[in-house]
Amino acid sequence: MNLKIENPPVTLRELCLDKVRNAIITGYFPSGKRLVERTLCEELGVSRSVVREVIRYLEAEGLVEILPNKGPIVSLLNWDIASQIYEIRLLLEQSAVVDCTKNLDEKTAEKLKLLLEDLKAAFAADDINLIIATSTRLYETIFTTANHHIAWEVVQRLNGRISRLRAMTMKS
Repeated sequence: MNLKIENPPVTLRELCLDKVRNAIITGYFPSGKRLVERTLCEELGVSRSVVREVIRYLEAEGLVEILPNKGPIVSLLNWDIASQIYEIRLLLEQSAVVDCTKNLDEKTAEKLKLLLEDLKAAFAADDINLIIATSTRLYETIFTTANHHIAWEVVQRLNGRISRLRAMTMKS
């Protein structure tokens, strides 16, 4: 008998977090946009406590800033921040790729090939959401195979900003 829960339930906070994060990444909420709790509550159909939790989490990810006497806004991105984010990610990815190749088995190699094919298809379709989801799965596989779990946690914290940068550069 297998008691493992295959699809764990998702909380309301997690659903809202994904929605608002995606809205920021895709530019629905542009840089500098003020995030009004009451408006978000109405748009999401949830309580203020859920919206407050989401805003705090997005602040920790660097997607939202809390300004004194103004409240939460979508964080502004500049080239200096983008450069720092990519520099950190480059260092983490290089190390993960080296160790991933050392630990690579046939099953994982095949999974990586399929993910690369999926990523090419996502780019061909010009589907930003699919590109982000597929590239996240690809990198997760690399970091997991490398046994770089802490590094993957750091990358995940940066992923919102990285995805936002990708979306911005794809639109231009």
